[in-house]
Parts: sequence; structure tokens; C-alpha cells
Amino acid sequence: MKVAVIGGTGSFGLACARRLREAGHDVVIGSRDAARAAAAAAEVGVEGATNADAARAADLVVLATKAEAALQTAGELREAIGATPVLSVAAELRFAPEGVLPTPEATSIAERIQAVVDAPVVAGLHSLAARNLGAEEAPDEDALVCGDDVDAKALVTELAEGMTSGRVVDCGPLASARALEGLTAVIVNVNKRYRAHAGIRVTGLR
Repeated sequence: MKVAVIGGTGSFGLACARRLREAGHDVVIGSRDAARAAAAAAEVGVEGATNADAARAADLVVLATKAEAALQTAGELREAIGATPVLSVAAELRFAPEGVLPTPEATSIAERIQAVVDAPVVAGLHSLAARNLGAEEAPDEDALVCGDDVDAKALVTELAEGMTSGRVVDCGPLASARALEGLTAVIVNVNKRYRAHAGIRVTGLR
């Protein structure tokens, strides 16, 4: 599978690109700046391109920008993305004295992205930290995904299976992205409290 990691010069994007390359996928890192994309891609042994060029050539687009840039980037790339499925990994967080809080927005970033692109959007990987993805061994945790399009979710499942040593858990429709994105705040608070790099395991599944 050819995967475009949009915003791939950040810590999560680079870790994602490296893990996907190791899993045998054809990966291209996208950035607004082609030179910056090429430099980042050289670090992990993949291709680099502008965001638009990366999206046009892909079978799956991973939108790995920071949360505050995700919606605008998706809108700018609508034509380049076309009908290519999109994986949204972003989560909006608020930092307060009492801890890290989820956004008060009524809808998830993934649902808002779905409103501005023509392609099916799947949300997932919110519980996977860049540090864990970038470790020498695949993280021992599950990957949670949700979406409305069966074929797009199957592509994301194939991608996610190569990123962890755990399972890929189908969490239902795209509306569940509101909960998955909020889970990021929970994990950050847990990691700060216990000085850990925790992930998620879903028990009781066959």
C-alpha cells in the first residue's frame, strides 16, 4: 500500500512513517515545504514530497498534522485527496492547571474533516504515542479505529496491524471518534501522573 503521511515532519508523523516502512508499505512524507519533506524523509528512509503531491499518489492518506492545522490542511488538500481514504489521528487538547482536558467541541476533528473532503474518513491511533511508535519494537498495545466506510476501515486496519504488536479494534461508526479523540487526554494525564508511556489494551475479545 502506498501511504501518504501528511504533516509527516512532526514527531508522530516521522514515527508513523518509520513503522509503516518497516511493515513493508510504500511511504511518502508530505509537508508544505518540499525541501523540509525531503530532509525528514531521508531520516527514515522514505520519499518526501509536498502535501498535495503526496496525497495524489497515495492509496491512503494519514493526516498527521497538529490538531489545530488538521481541518485547514484537509480543506486545502480536498482536490488532491479526491476519493482516497483519509485516516485522521489528531485530537484537540486543552491544558489547564487541573490537567489535560478534551476539547469542548460537540463534534470530533474527524467528523469535521469528513465535512470538508469528498473521501471517506476513518479516525484512529489516538492512543498510540509517538515515543512508543518510534521505539525499536512495535508497541505492545491495541490500535482503536472507527469509521462509516467499510472499505476505508479495512485499509486502515491493514495499516494499523503493522504498527503495533496488539490488535486493531473496530470501535464502530465515525461518531465514536469523539470518544477516541478524548481518550488522548486521559492517556496524557495517566502518563503524567505515573511517569509512564501507557497505551490501551482491550480485554475480553476473541
